Amino acid sequence: MLTIYGVYRSRASRNYWLAGELGLPFASVPVIQAYRLDDRQAADAPLNTRSPEFLSVNPTGLVPCIDDGGFVMTESLAINLYLARKHGGPLSGRTVTEEAEMLQWTMWAATQVEPHAVKIVLLHNAKSAESEEGHRTIRGAAEALATCFARLDAHLAATGHVVGDRFTVADLNVAEVFRYAMSQKQLFEAAPNVAAWLAACQARPAFKAMMAARQGEPE
Repeated sequence: MLTIYGVYRSRASRNYWLAGELGLPFASVPVIQAYRLDDRQAADAPLNTRSPEFLSVNPTGLVPCIDDGGFVMTESLAINLYLARKHGGPLSGRTVTEEAEMLQWTMWAATQVEPHAVKIVLLHNAKSAESEEGHRTIRGAAEALATCFARLDAHLAATGHVVGDRFTVADLNVAEVFRYAMSQKQLFEAAPNVAAWLAACQARPAFKAMMAARQGEPE
């Protein structure tokens, strides 16, 4: 049995979505981020990323984390590549070249897109977003992302997918990173292929099920 550690309001959302796509049975252990708690060591504190019980599973103290029959793994995007490869089907690579492309686009999203996109989503949800410094930071992050949006838009123009001619784990991984920038409408208006692709990814039943569970959790 696959066990996923992490609440839906975390990067574990990526793994919950993929498990849904693959139809994998799994156990969910809701580990909340310690920074969200006023007193993470309180007697009634929920299981969190600094709880000894969780640290015994993942000493890095980060979510998500999985235990797949005794194989423990961290890093949400890498976990998805592993699960897709293990269980096969249309979400996985059909050739070595496709697998390489899935890794390439996932690494690109993680290193070139996510650092800027995370700034946007964190500030957009914080009171500091209304400050001049907040506006300036969001504007700078959006400007940095414009080139990434243009690259993906041109790539999607051919097939509408990140790798191959179908929805794969690469689409899921990249879509979950681009989701962080959804408040920046101008980026999507300038990249219509990205906008259509992301909408199609988020129309999938497994994504909707994941988001319903995410929205059911306390903020």
